This record gives sequence, C-alpha cells and structure tokens, in this order.
Amino acid sequence: MLRTPSRATARPALRRLLVGVAASVAAAGSLTAVPPVAYAQADGAGLPSPTRPGELRDRDHLTVTVRNAGGGADGTFELYCNPDGGSHPDPGGACAALERDTRWGRDAFAPASEGGFCTMQYGGPATAHVTGTWAGRPVDATYDRRDGCQISRWDRLVPLLPAMGGNRGAKT
Repeated sequence: MLRTPSRATARPALRRLLVGVAASVAAAGSLTAVPPVAYAQADGAGLPSPTRPGELRDRDHLTVTVRNAGGGADGTFELYCNPDGGSHPDPGGACAALERDTRWGRDAFAPASEGGFCTMQYGGPATAHVTGTWAGRPVDATYDRRDGCQISRWDRLVPLLPAMGGNRGAKT
C-alpha cells in the first residue's frame, strides 16, 4: 500500500519551500535595483567603494596617448571621471562614452574577439594606448585602425579616442 504524507507533515516542507522561493525572489529583485557600474566598482567585500568629495584616488582616472591621428589630436591626455576633468579635450564626452559602454561582466576595453570576421579596410595609421583605472579595475589597452573590427572598437569610444576619417568631428 502506497502511503502519502499526512497533511501535518507536508505543511512544514511546503512552508520551507515557499520561504525559500520568496527569499530568492527578494534577492533577485534587489540585484536589479543596483546599476551595473556599481557592481563593477565593488571592492573585494562586494560593497561599492566609498567616494569622498575631493579625493582623487576614488575617481576613475585614465591616461590616453594618441599617435598619428593628425589634426592636432596627437598627444597624451589625463582623464578623470566622476567628476569629469583633466587635460583631455572633452572630459564630459569621454566619460559619457565610457559609461555608455560599461556593462556588468563585460570589459569596456576588451580587444576585438579572436577569429571574428572583419572587413579588410584600413582606417589609417592612428594608434592609442589607454592606461589607468576604470570602474575600479586596471586598464591597459591598445587601439589601432588596421581593419573593420579595430575601427569599430575605436569608434565605439569616440570621444575618448579622437574621431577619425568620415567620423571626424562626430560624437557617437
């Protein structure tokens, strides 16, 4: 004879299941209330790093070196974000471009994917090197315009990097 659990023994198990589901839903809901940049800027304990007014070490800071871009765009520029400043020609636009491209779990400075299909077009001799800290993480990225994938990667960060070719003067 097959015995089914009595109603009295099934209730505690059902209650534990419902409490567990409710806790999971509450935890998932709290994750969506925090912007992705806050997670990227979290310290080792998983808590956002406190920002003290006027304290530079908590600000995002990048050094951008551009070569062979022409049109007065070559040079080395300092960029601070949150609040925006530095010697970069357009700190507000550069910080906005970085914010726009920052996603949780994705490196805004990642190289083009290996094995991708890239158009075989040449975008010029311009190169750039970006170092520093963004979203609490170290940055050391190089850029060029040797094919369609590299041109797209460069253009995604205009005006952090100078607009080139048909894109000159435009802010994407």
